[in-house]
Amino acid sequence: MTMSAVSPLRLAQGEQLLTGWGRTAPSLATVHCPASVGDVEQAVAEAGGRGILARGLGRSYGDAAQSGGATVLDLKGLGSIELDAAAATVTAGAGASLDDILKQIVPAGFFVPVTPGTRMITVGGAIAADVHGKNHHLEGSFGSHVQRLGIVDGQGHRRELAPAGDAEVRESFWATVGGMGLTGIMTDATFDVIPITSSLISVDTERAVDLDDVMESMIANDDRYRYSVAWIDSMHPSGRGVITRGDHAPSDQLPAEDRQSALAYDPKVLATAPAFVPGGLLNKLTVRAFNEAWFRKAPKRREAELQPIAEFFHPLDFVQEWNRVYGPGGFVQYQFVVPDSASEIVGKALRKLRKVGAPSFLTVLKRFGPANAGPLSFPQPGWTLAADVPASVPGLGQALDQLDELVAGAGGRLYLAKDSRQSPDMLARTYPRLAEWQAIRDRMDPKGLFTSDLARRLSL
Repeated sequence: MTMSAVSPLRLAQGEQLLTGWGRTAPSLATVHCPASVGDVEQAVAEAGGRGILARGLGRSYGDAAQSGGATVLDLKGLGSIELDAAAATVTAGAGASLDDILKQIVPAGFFVPVTPGTRMITVGGAIAADVHGKNHHLEGSFGSHVQRLGIVDGQGHRRELAPAGDAEVRESFWATVGGMGLTGIMTDATFDVIPITSSLISVDTERAVDLDDVMESMIANDDRYRYSVAWIDSMHPSGRGVITRGDHAPSDQLPAEDRQSALAYDPKVLATAPAFVPGGLLNKLTVRAFNEAWFRKAPKRREAELQPIAEFFHPLDFVQEWNRVYGPGGFVQYQFVVPDSASEIVGKALRKLRKVGAPSFLTVLKRFGPANAGPLSFPQPGWTLAADVPASVPGLGQALDQLDELVAGAGGRLYLAKDSRQSPDMLARTYPRLAEWQAIRDRMDPKGLFTSDLARRLSL
């Protein structure tokens, strides 16, 4: 009997219903799990008419990491991690998670250059979304710390890209940073890491009585800290908040008995959200009660508290599948940035959300520093506000459309990794280098293979 060879891609394939973290717009795709760069090249060469897209851990909130009717590559098979301690760099596969990287490098005395509010993202996703964290005001976004990356382009060829080199290489690199996976399939990257001497953060906490107090304190004090973020009580008319700032604690700040294990790092999952949560669980009353308790729990002022990395950076990761708490209707995260000259938009946005009755216990405010060279990179100098709200709130769509106009009129924009509903016109008005990015993308992908539900929605 003769047996024909079957491609590993074929064995790994299967139709899956994919959605973003907000669980608002699922679509069906054929998912492959490549185990090598050669598998990726083959998948690109065999891509059908609906195109192909890479997917990491699915933590983009909207429709960026899904593509209905297309081939979607789950890159967890490209998960290698190599720390070069002498050079203070990590070279990792595009499917390696920050979670796995931190478990390897923190005990060795290093930390990632930038982390968002979850460590459950991949290196490829961090670059594609050009993620930012609590240190953007001083150290920029993830892409600013990438030394090189490997990518399979629209011709099915693996290329090396870097921020240095000839013009085409530089342009392709920066189009990929923040390019939402639409310039090719990333395979690996090398990025800088931060030396540390403990796995604890020295944290200063400040309770602010209203939004003006929050913003004035951040302007006056943020530059003295590597990390800074403010939680905002979006349900309270004052916009009061809690500011937490910090830096990596040196080992000599630890109690003497803890210094031998100063780099211990073993984050735990404490709970898993139930598979079904009633849609009305998060409402104005429950969120108002939560926010009141959270605000009162914070000290008026506390300095040099030692917190584990996971507690300071990734508190939501203590609860697996926490997005289920919004119920079957899912949720929307609305995140915008506006320049310092339009800081009043922050207060207007909070008032608009309160008026429409959109309850949010996850509302955070940060300051951004200078932008990098990525045409679609989100951060620009100014203020960024992010609010998670149930998608089922009546009138929410109209309220967010009105906020879009305020943001666009002020010279701001929305974050593509969080977006699930802005219009093509809004995108074109707020990303002035869009046409430049599209020209570079077309050069990298002349057949238009790399696409997503987000790309089709926004006519990218």
